[in-house]
Amino acid sequence: MSYGGGYVGTTEDKRRIERQLKERDEQHKQYEEAKKKAQQGHGLRQFGTASSEAIEHAFKNETVGLVTREQFVEKRLTIEERLKEEEKRQRHEAEEEALREKERQRAKKAKTEQKHKLSFDDFLEENEDEGQAEAATQRQQCAQPPSNGGSAEDAEGGNGASGSGAGPRLLYAKLGKDPTVRTDFLPDKDREREEQELREKLKAEYALRQAAIKAEPLEIIYSYYNGTGHRRAVTVRKGDNVGQFLKAVVEQLTPQFREIRTTSVGNLMYVKEDIILPHTVTFYDLIVNKAMGKSGPLFQFDLHEHAVASFDPRVKSQDSHAGKVVDRHWYNKNKHIYPASRWAPFDDARQFKGEQAEGEGDGTDK
Repeated sequence: MSYGGGYVGTTEDKRRIERQLKERDEQHKQYEEAKKKAQQGHGLRQFGTASSEAIEHAFKNETVGLVTREQFVEKRLTIEERLKEEEKRQRHEAEEEALREKERQRAKKAKTEQKHKLSFDDFLEENEDEGQAEAATQRQQCAQPPSNGGSAEDAEGGNGASGSGAGPRLLYAKLGKDPTVRTDFLPDKDREREEQELREKLKAEYALRQAAIKAEPLEIIYSYYNGTGHRRAVTVRKGDNVGQFLKAVVEQLTPQFREIRTTSVGNLMYVKEDIILPHTVTFYDLIVNKAMGKSGPLFQFDLHEHAVASFDPRVKSQDSHAGKVVDRHWYNKNKHIYPASRWAPFDDARQFKGEQAEGEGDGTDK
């Protein structure tokens, strides 16, 4: 690489010129390589006609001499079909060979992994083989229909199954564990599976017990309050919520009170121990959490009232008063007047803690 004899410049200018010349040479090399690749690609495109050339060559050999038009067309179609079948057969053989090679590699890998496994006792391998053979026999017996008129349950019971009806349960291999060493802290699939089954069993048993408790009848003594009290009693289930209770109240009071006939459940309120209970809370939740109101417990719905003279403000009251069922419009008009002025909305964070404000229940008919 030479420069003109008359050029005079700094060292940096000289380096920049050398760099530019080098980049130009690189670009020229890339252009030449791209040109060669384009020429080779053109040749590959021509190579795609090999199949048609083979068809033409075979067709010429088959149609030497004079032939009719029908023979011409038939031989043409026959040669094309033979070539397609040959290509299909070769492709199928290549796929099968690839699958066989894949299986060989997989078997080789599995064999290599098997060699790396360790066992502290030789009899573990024999027990494992015996367990697998026994499990395979049990699976075959379960798959076969029972003979001699026996039922499927009898067949499963005869095989020594656990009685679950799902067939024999295979145990995971114990290979790699020394039976003389404490291994209860190690992961154990069999133990985890047993714990999971026990957990599911206890969960189902708990759900059945809770459903039975929620289905128990609960008698609620209430008072329809419209300025004066009208005490009644209605029976619901412990799992019902306040909205369902008010629906039963409407059905009970409709024949006696004209205003109830045009009132929906959403316009009624249930006030227990000076607490306005929402329609969504269930009696079961109140009972389980032992919720407390201002003047008594919210989990007792029968009537336990004592004389006012026996009231001791130092002792938390356990007296149960009849709850009030009131119309929401009546409450909006009279909420500044006693006893409605004492009523407060339900707060689960407060009531479920069993807190009780000081004060005595009102003397009206609850």
